[in-house]
Amino acid sequence: MACVGLVLAGGAARGAYEVGVVRHVLEDVARTLGRDVPIDVVCGTSAGSINACMLAAHADRPSARGAMLADEWTSLELDDVVRPSAGEVLRIVARLLGRPVRRDARQGRRGGIFDPGGVEGIVRRAIPFERIAEHMRAGRLRAMSISTTHVASGRTVVFVQRAQPGILRWGADPTMVGRPARIRPEHVLASAAVPLLFPAVEIDGQFYCDGGLRQNVPLSPARRLGADRLIVVNPRFIREEQPAPGLGEAREREYPDPLFVLGKAMNALLLDRIENDIDRLQRLNSVLAAGTRRFGPAFADALNEELARDGSRGLRPIEVVYVRASEDIGMLAAEYVQSPEFAKRVRGLMGRALRRLAEGESEADLLSYVLFDGEFCGRLVETGRADARAKHDELVRFFAARLEDGPEAPP
Repeated sequence: MACVGLVLAGGAARGAYEVGVVRHVLEDVARTLGRDVPIDVVCGTSAGSINACMLAAHADRPSARGAMLADEWTSLELDDVVRPSAGEVLRIVARLLGRPVRRDARQGRRGGIFDPGGVEGIVRRAIPFERIAEHMRAGRLRAMSISTTHVASGRTVVFVQRAQPGILRWGADPTMVGRPARIRPEHVLASAAVPLLFPAVEIDGQFYCDGGLRQNVPLSPARRLGADRLIVVNPRFIREEQPAPGLGEAREREYPDPLFVLGKAMNALLLDRIENDIDRLQRLNSVLAAGTRRFGPAFADALNEELARDGSRGLRPIEVVYVRASEDIGMLAAEYVQSPEFAKRVRGLMGRALRRLAEGESEADLLSYVLFDGEFCGRLVETGRADARAKHDELVRFFAARLEDGPEAPP
């Protein structure tokens, strides 16, 4: 029976883009279909993990969840989220100089220039984590996952909460491990702990940080949790054409600027080969479809039987709707910070610092990751909604096929 998975990528403040896509799916696609759309598995990384948990915790309000998420993002105040932690900055510098460092009184937080208290307060207030298990028992949700990076080993650790008991078989990839968990705020805060910006989080005696370092788009967890229909949302813009010669020269001149380099480093850290992964899935779908046409409907079962003899996992077709940012979010951030609206909302040293990031002809990539401002987030929500609207017919067909299979089997 078909199982729909929602995959939400990382991107810090860019996560507001995902909310627009989700809202279109939950409201507009549902309106066209004449009923709520089913989402059985939710997987998130970084800011996507916050969105994923919000959706999972409110699974009993399927059509209202998009508006709830949008309200949270558009009500953000920059000063509440982006608050420099002078003490932690001094500790980082002291460590670099090899000097002894007094242990931080705050347990479970290490190595970020921003105080995580603002994000933590939002996560704990807005997400009733205890309700996730209730929704799974009621059959509203099959499973969810939160991807993190284990600081000591560098491995991707995927924390999984499922309706079914037992440990999920995760495969032989030594760089990634699945771990059963009852998702709580610490898992989300760890997944959203972008290196250098927000401190790593201690969970059961081990430190974890942003899962996007190795798995910015958690496609693999969704597949392993049984999803065979995927909606993948990625706030990353990919420029199709080469930059104009003048712009390229300007970027070369800006290269020594440490802020410019940091923004590009963030892009590199959070890069995910999702396009390649989706292309492989589509090729696999084509192979299975061709085999069925040539050898009949028993082809897939016979192939999987042979694979099982070698201990390999079976193959199944997986349909994907991929929604990616159609606009350069770095440029959107720069334009907004230079606008009169921003000047009215953010003043003082913070406003000057962010306007400094928006100067020049760079893409202001770093700026777009830290711009947790409600007005800007609202613009990203609308951008995401517009991109989903462009795929409306495809999304309607996607869910119509799922609904034809009937209701999801009870866990």
